[in-house]
Amino acid sequence: MGEQRPTAASSPGVRKSMQSNKGRDTKPELALRRALHAMGLRYRVSSRPLPKLRRTADVVFRPARVAVFVDGCFWHGCPVHHTVAVTNAGYWAEKVARNRERDGETDRALIEADWIPIRIWEHEDPLEAAVRVADAVRSRRSV
Repeated sequence: MGEQRPTAASSPGVRKSMQSNKGRDTKPELALRRALHAMGLRYRVSSRPLPKLRRTADVVFRPARVAVFVDGCFWHGCPVHHTVAVTNAGYWAEKVARNRERDGETDRALIEADWIPIRIWEHEDPLEAAVRVADAVRSRRSV
C-alpha cells in the first residue's frame, strides 16, 4: 500500500471541524448565485470550465466563457481577512501558499483558453460581485 499522508488535524475537534467544511454551496456562493439569478443570468454550478484542467469553478457561464470562483478568506489568503493559524502554523502557511499558486495557474490557463476568470472573496458584497460578473458575461455576449 502507498504511504499514508499525515493528518493536518491537531486534535479530534479540529478534525471534526475540517471535515464539516463544505466544498460547494457555501453561504457566500449561494448569495452570489441568488443575486445572479435575480439579474436573469443562468449558469452551471461547480463545473470544470476546461475539461482537461482538473479545476472546478463555482459558477460557469459556458457560452460567454466566464468562470467565477468564490474564494474563502482563510483558504486563499485574503489580504484583508486572512488569519494566521496558531496551531500547525507552518503546514497552514504552506497550504495557503499552494492554494494561491494553484489559483494563479488556473487563472492563467483560463486566460490562455480565452476565458475570463473572476475571483470573488467570500466577504465581498454579493450584489456588487454579481454586478461585476454580469458585466463580464454581458460584455462577452455582445461580441
